[in-house]
Amino acid sequence: MKLIPAKQVDLKKLEGFLDKNESVNKASLVRSGYVVEIAEEVVGCFSLEMLEDGIYWLKQLYITQQHASKLPVLLEAILTLAKQQQAKSVYVHSHQPVVDILLEALQFHPQKEKMFVDKYTAEEGNWWLYHVS
Repeated sequence: MKLIPAKQVDLKKLEGFLDKNESVNKASLVRSGYVVEIAEEVVGCFSLEMLEDGIYWLKQLYITQQHASKLPVLLEAILTLAKQQQAKSVYVHSHQPVVDILLEALQFHPQKEKMFVDKYTAEEGNWWLYHVS
């Protein structure tokens, strides 16, 4: 599994992936995102946007259904990447109970405080925070 900055990926490969996954925001992906490549094929993506110094938001995390079993490994790789970028904390907004279970297993903490959550409101789902060490 390789994590490659989206702006460095072959445009044809990226377009092919985006054509099949229309819910992915291309502009955000190219600005601050990465693609997940397995066997030379783009199978997922995510954006890791810096909000403030040391505070990141993991957005539009997506992996194809046939590679969904690799999601725990992908999340750990993303946290390693965040650490390399000197992140102090990473926020995630989850829309799926299965992802909530996975985030809790990876030692993310549910967020109820209003500091971050009120700034970036979302109708449904849960906010999680991971303290990068």
